[in-house]
Amino acid sequence: MPLFDFPLETLRTYRPDEPAPADFDTFWTAALTEARGYELDPVFTKVESGLVLVETYDVEFSGADGTRIHGWLHLPAHRSTDPLPAVVEYLGLGGRRGYPHQRTDYALAGYAHFVMDTRGQSPDSPDEHVADHGSATLGVVVRGIRDAQNYYYRRVYLDAVRALETAAMHPAIDPNRLLVAGISQGGGIAIAAASLYGEVAGALIDVPFLCHFSRAITLSDRPGYATIAKFLAQYPSAVDDVQRTLPYFDGMHHAARVTAPALFSVALMDPTCPPSTVYATYNAWDGPKDLDVYPFNGHEGGEELHRRRRLDWLAKQAR
Repeated sequence: MPLFDFPLETLRTYRPDEPAPADFDTFWTAALTEARGYELDPVFTKVESGLVLVETYDVEFSGADGTRIHGWLHLPAHRSTDPLPAVVEYLGLGGRRGYPHQRTDYALAGYAHFVMDTRGQSPDSPDEHVADHGSATLGVVVRGIRDAQNYYYRRVYLDAVRALETAAMHPAIDPNRLLVAGISQGGGIAIAAASLYGEVAGALIDVPFLCHFSRAITLSDRPGYATIAKFLAQYPSAVDDVQRTLPYFDGMHHAARVTAPALFSVALMDPTCPPSTVYATYNAWDGPKDLDVYPFNGHEGGEELHRRRRLDWLAKQAR
């Protein structure tokens, strides 16, 4: 795909004048208090993966509304007794935690690695609290989107914080060295988790979704942002409600509340998560940060090259 967004010179300093809602922090403080009203009740059950260098546990914990959320915890099989830094990973749209032998890179590199299922996108972790508001045919991205209290991603973001709290409780993990990671939807969730948890040691954010909604839904024609535009085309009367809802979930506003170090990546030919939406969020990030730019890539981003880049960055930040 050809370049279609702002020129790079503009992107580097792009910071749209879109303040967060006045009650943004109050909204999320109340949401976290509500979520923490449910017992976390983490359960770690060792499973066989067929891998001899990685020890894997099936994990269950109580998410935003008490729904049981699943994940995998991978640990290096031959580790010292010292608690490990942990990478808590969130998944892309439509992704699920998969099989125990998948996504073990961080454990093979010597870290604890927690992979959280995304509710409503995996048979293991259903979205039991379904507030549909006419969006059933379009999927989770617009589920409950007319009301911030009922929006799907409110539950997902709270699940993400509870996943960090779960990881912090495992005796093999150092609770002071929790990092978040994710690609696309996972990147957007990781930003929100870092913001709401407030004590992460670092973040790996790749081509993030759920950022700068106001521009994204008018620019991207791919599933995700385009789904919101399609919903608004079908329900024009919902425009004002949706415009009130989305700022609470915008990665730009969450990024501005994070002081941990971060490594971002952006692809300048990405039609799914346009580069201006990534730069708006990166430029808002309030901690030390680096950005890897892939000028001729689409939503795949830096792929295997960036996979190694993440490990190099972690080696400097998390040890």
